[in-house]
Amino acid sequence: MLQAIGLTSTHRRDRRLAVEDLSFQADPGCVTALLGARGAGKTTALRLMLELEQGRGITFFRGLPLHRITSPAGEVGILLGDVPGHPARTVRNQLRMLCAASGVRGCRADELLEMVGLGGLAGHRVGALSLGMDRRLGLAAALLADPHTLLLDEPVAGLAPSDTGWLFGLLRSHAAQGGTVLYTTSDPKAAARYADHVVTIDSGRLVADQDAAEFARTRLRPRVAVRTPHTARLAGFLTREARASQRSVEVVTESGSRLSVYGSSCAEVGDTAFRHGIPVHQLADETGDMKPPGLPDDHHPESVKRLTREPLRAEVSESLPAPPAALVPAGRVFEGGADTSPPIVRRPDHGPVRPMRYELHRLFGVRVPLLIAGAVLFLSAVLAALLGRSGQTPVPQLLAAWPRILPLPPAALGAGLLGSLAFGDEYRYPALAARQGVVPRRFGLLAAKLAVSAGTALFLAVTAAVADLATLHLLYGGDLSGPPQDWLHLLVSWAGLTVGCAWAGLLGAGVFRSTTAGLAAVLAVPVVMVPLLQAAIAGPAARSVVGLPTRLRELAWVEWPHQADRWMIAILRLLTQPVAAALALSLSVLLCAFLFTGVRGRARW
Repeated sequence: MLQAIGLTSTHRRDRRLAVEDLSFQADPGCVTALLGARGAGKTTALRLMLELEQGRGITFFRGLPLHRITSPAGEVGILLGDVPGHPARTVRNQLRMLCAASGVRGCRADELLEMVGLGGLAGHRVGALSLGMDRRLGLAAALLADPHTLLLDEPVAGLAPSDTGWLFGLLRSHAAQGGTVLYTTSDPKAAARYADHVVTIDSGRLVADQDAAEFARTRLRPRVAVRTPHTARLAGFLTREARASQRSVEVVTESGSRLSVYGSSCAEVGDTAFRHGIPVHQLADETGDMKPPGLPDDHHPESVKRLTREPLRAEVSESLPAPPAALVPAGRVFEGGADTSPPIVRRPDHGPVRPMRYELHRLFGVRVPLLIAGAVLFLSAVLAALLGRSGQTPVPQLLAAWPRILPLPPAALGAGLLGSLAFGDEYRYPALAARQGVVPRRFGLLAAKLAVSAGTALFLAVTAAVADLATLHLLYGGDLSGPPQDWLHLLVSWAGLTVGCAWAGLLGAGVFRSTTAGLAAVLAVPVVMVPLLQAAIAGPAARSVVGLPTRLRELAWVEWPHQADRWMIAILRLLTQPVAAALALSLSVLLCAFLFTGVRGRARW
């Protein structure tokens, strides 16, 4: 059972409340429609129920508010708009990635694809789906964790009749198994046809709470739709003839050249028009939509508030249980009103339940990383071939394919771009934030992205070096000189450069919410940070850190192997390089900025 009590949106300057003191309930085993015209507050009401917006009120899902539920995805399935998946990702990969985020087994994706009729389109790209197929994919995503409650915002908007019938058939099947279904709509006829219960709102306030049969009887009635260039003349003749024959006929002039005639038939209206020589361009039987009971023509908030069914709201409030005492502000009695409802605080964003598996699906679910890796290897091989022609280029520079005119070698730039996409794609195609609009800043997700981007950067660095070596051997023959004496320092430097660029791009994109900003953070290291650091330490040094490993060994309680001194010296030599020092400084600043924005966001909620 879903129970919403006293939902009230946050007041904004010079604007009326989108939702004000809204209380209703949706019972299990039936489909409930939240009906209202555009701007009536339907979407805002759903977001308040899901604790995605600040306001007042409380919503119980089987007796618990959403922030008290351990696994929200297993209790509530949500479809708010279209599925914001990467257009190049396949349907199956999109669902498997969401399975990792929800913590369900991967085979659940194939089961749901068959259930929603997308089994034959599992290999198709998300961007190539039609509106109806995209809506099916959205339903599959909402049903991944087998939730008890489904909340859908305008699920049939723009759909063909066949897709509309199929969708409501699935919703009714879910309700028949004991689930709760609540969806929003602006079509009264569809609400009367497909829903079991209809909750009508206007200007954010409750107007009527009825079952479908009562709603159809009080809200809908047949009419004759007429289109004619002489609406005033025809309306006058129809009214006079109805009075003469003592029939109850109501003629309403619509916008343009349309009339709506209630209490008559197409034959009677056509005969009247023919007798008086009035041309008729359209004549059809329709089901008319009356205004909600008692609602005046002017839909001002004051009028709506005055005519809201207070006895009905009180009845709904009495049928709902009082919230736990911990949720009620001190000194207040909960009565379902807006002034006594507890505040709604946006719940913290939940990261993926299995972040490493989610990140691997995100990375390898599209072809972009493979294309970037291929471009990096090709460019690196070409640059290595050009540098090897002179025979004067040092071996480390040859294997890295790093000419002096470039700020970074191709492998480091490629690693930075892949790292930027790790967070940039989350904001451009927010699979994790389809409902919140904010990417979760969880340590588990950050650690998974750092680990995967580091592994990808190391693989790209090793592959690029091997490809460069093979290219040089193929073109110029012979063997390169043996490994240099400081091979350990060079190896650590090469690995640190590529991994550092990947992390700089990842953190930059996470802080500034853009792939371009992440790549700019990578390029800022050699272009901006290195010159600044060189200028800061340009003066002569009076002291040296030579002998630091020996002094650390004297202070340590535990004796470590002498081989560790070589690694420590290599790391120290690495940190004394301008590029390495600038990269370490940039990573420290970006990490602090990422953590600060995450903490500030939670404090604001």
